[in-house]
Amino acid sequence: MTDLRDPKIVLQHYLQENREALLWKLDGLSERELRMPRTPTGTNLLGIVKHMANVEIGYFGDTFGRHWPIPEERVSEPEFEADPQADWYATQGESAAGVVDFYRRVWRFADSTIDALPLDAPGRVPWWPESRAQVTLGRVIVHVLADLARHTGQADILRESIDGEAGLLAGNSNLPDQDWPAYVRKLTELADRF
Repeated sequence: MTDLRDPKIVLQHYLQENREALLWKLDGLSERELRMPRTPTGTNLLGIVKHMANVEIGYFGDTFGRHWPIPEERVSEPEFEADPQADWYATQGESAAGVVDFYRRVWRFADSTIDALPLDAPGRVPWWPESRAQVTLGRVIVHVLADLARHTGQADILRESIDGEAGLLAGNSNLPDQDWPAYVRKLTELADRF
């Protein structure tokens, strides 16, 4: 049993819970469904996963002087310069299974940084302004967790719009058993009064 009184363990617990929730949003969908842009800015489920993999490499790697072992797997600076959205979609040469595998390996890489360092370990975020680039591991974990939770929420909404699957985890939706069409009608009627 994990000691959820230890702040670092608590942070890792919620980080991992959100990682798994994000990947659950991909389960059972085709390559096309995973890649299809679902918003006017092109947000797609597979792109969210690729983005978070690159985010975690940067924050848990570069920030603490650790290098991703296979540099060509991550989006490079020249790729970002050519396309600032390069980490938000899978290229033709990348598969959904490959992106998921990449993200799972990033988890181990990031977790090894977290395991090796105390929460007050200093780091430097190279792409932040110098005035705030000096950070601690604790701050980085919170920053990444907030970013991941935001994107997992986006993925939840995207997935629900595809096939109605919603909730926290497979087998634990955390949603009440409800007549959802009736609920939506009720909310629509309320909105139509304004």
